[in-house]
Amino acid sequence: MTAPGRRTPGPALGEPTAISGPSADWSRVRADLDRHGAAVVCARQDDWRPEEAGARQLQALLGHDWERYLELTHPRVRTRFAASRVLLKFAAAAALGVRPQSVELAYGLTGRPCLRGYDGVDISLSHTDDLLLVGLATDGAIGVDAERSDRDLYGSGLGRHMCTPYEAERIEAMPAAERNPAMVRLWTLKEAYSKAIGLGMRFPFTDFGFSPDRAPTDVLRPDGTPGTVGAWAFHTVSFAGRYTLAVAVGDAGFGRTTDLAAATALDPGIVDALLAALGEEEQEEPARCRG
Repeated sequence: MTAPGRRTPGPALGEPTAISGPSADWSRVRADLDRHGAAVVCARQDDWRPEEAGARQLQALLGHDWERYLELTHPRVRTRFAASRVLLKFAAAAALGVRPQSVELAYGLTGRPCLRGYDGVDISLSHTDDLLLVGLATDGAIGVDAERSDRDLYGSGLGRHMCTPYEAERIEAMPAAERNPAMVRLWTLKEAYSKAIGLGMRFPFTDFGFSPDRAPTDVLRPDGTPGTVGAWAFHTVSFAGRYTLAVAVGDAGFGRTTDLAAATALDPGIVDALLAALGEEEQEEPARCRG
C-alpha cells in the first residue's frame, strides 16, 4: 500500500500482517512499527476464541473488559467482543514488549479504544463477518475499517447519505461495474478517518470526502477541493479476495515514538527529576519532625 500524499519519504505502511493465533510470529508487527510507524493486523475470528480456554484465562486476558463481556447476551456478539479485544491486546503487547494480560483498554466518549496508561501507541479496531482488523501507530492517530467487497452500497441508495456532491458526480461518471466497488472504498475510508479523529459516526459522511476514482491522498471538502494537505496518509487494499480494508494514519507532528518498551516509557529526564524531588522531600521530613 502506498501513500502519495504523505510527507515522510518511503513507504508509509506495509501490507497487513495475517496472524493465525496467539502463538503466531509477531515480529512483523514490531518491524512494521519500527520502519513505517504503523502496522495493521488481520485475523480470522475462529482463530481467536479465548473463551474455549476457560473463564479464568479469559478473565485474565480481558481485564477491565470482563464485566462488559458478561453483560453481552448474544453468543456471537460475546465471541466477537472477546476475540477482537484479545487480538488487540496481543498486538499491543507485541509492540510494547509486555504480557497481553498486562495490557488494559480504555474507551473514549465515542467508544474508541485506547491503551490505558500508555499513549505512545495509538490503536484502532474493526471487524466484519469472520475478519478482525487491528491498527497500531506510533506517529500519531490511526483508524482502520473493513467491509465485504461485495456489499451493495451503490444500489441501496445509501449514496445520498454518504457521498459529497463531488464524490457523487465522479462515481456517476464511472463505468457501471466500477461504481459499487468505489462506494465500498469510500465507505471504508470515511469510517477509518472518522475513527482516527475520534468522532465516529458523529462526523457526517457528506461533510468530507475522497477521490473515488484514484488512490486517496487527502481529505477533500464537499466541492472536491483539498481539506488536509500532507497531514494524513490513506490506504485501501483488497484482502483475501473478499474484503476491502482502509487505513487512515495521521501525523501528530511530534515525531515517531522509537522506544515502545513499556519498561522504558518514562523519559530519563523526568525520572531523574522525580528522584531528585523525592530525595529532597526525604531530607526535609526529618527537619520538620525536629522543628
